[in-house]
Amino acid sequence: MLANFLNKSKPINFIGILVFFLICYLIVVISAFFNTDFSADKLLKSFVLLLLFLSVFFFFNFILNKNKLTFDNSYAYFIFTLFVICILPELGTYKTLILVTIYLFILRKLYSLRSSKKVIQKLFDSGFWLGTLFLLEPISILFFILIFTGISLHQKITLHTLFTPIIGFITPLFIYFTYYFWFDKTEEFTKLFDFNINFDLELYTKTKFIWFFLCVFIASLFSIIFKSLETIGVSNTFRRSWSLLITNFFIVLLFLALLPAKNGSEVLFILFPASVIITNGIQLIKKKM
Repeated sequence: MLANFLNKSKPINFIGILVFFLICYLIVVISAFFNTDFSADKLLKSFVLLLLFLSVFFFFNFILNKNKLTFDNSYAYFIFTLFVICILPELGTYKTLILVTIYLFILRKLYSLRSSKKVIQKLFDSGFWLGTLFLLEPISILFFILIFTGISLHQKITLHTLFTPIIGFITPLFIYFTYYFWFDKTEEFTKLFDFNINFDLELYTKTKFIWFFLCVFIASLFSIIFKSLETIGVSNTFRRSWSLLITNFFIVLLFLALLPAKNGSEVLFILFPASVIITNGIQLIKKKM
């Protein structure tokens, strides 16, 4: 029954899975209210967090459907929702959800490079959103590797395609610098480039995160191996998007390892590439099985 439901990609599937998430979210919120004193501020925070979650789900589904990263089904969206529910108690901060939303803005532009329409605009936008993300989390500069990988896979490497995302990246930084220069506080701007790398992975050694990462990594690794064997002899748009997905997955792993402040919520970054990769592995299984 569940397989029949997930084998289709219709608005009712999106709504059904979203309702499932809302029920789980309400359970977590109500449990938190029982454990702590009720207040209007906490209620407002829960509502704002819910809106941010909805934006994350919307952009995830948009990128997935627009760029044909899976077959016409709801498996990726369902797996992504399950993963989010697994770490839901850790996702109680605005910052992570805002960062992930901006990150999805970047991915939206990169995966759409499969189409040759408005390439320069897409590259500028991806650089601009990366610059914005950099202002909030400097380690995100690693995603420049993903941008240039996307260019090399989907478009011709020219001066225009190489420098456009760099100009887009510099734009929000220039505005940010101008603001602090006006108030004679340029030292605040230079702090962005004092990369505070923290390779401490002690948080992820907790039982919950060990099992979570093992499940995600092993399932993703098997999917990467077997799906790559299937696509290696095919020269089409999906093969290039698949290569970009794999690059996306490993860059995010490095990003998580180097983040200066870890609280568990940052795991949300890995869920886009992981859920799409795992779905492509599931699609290799015969329907009867």
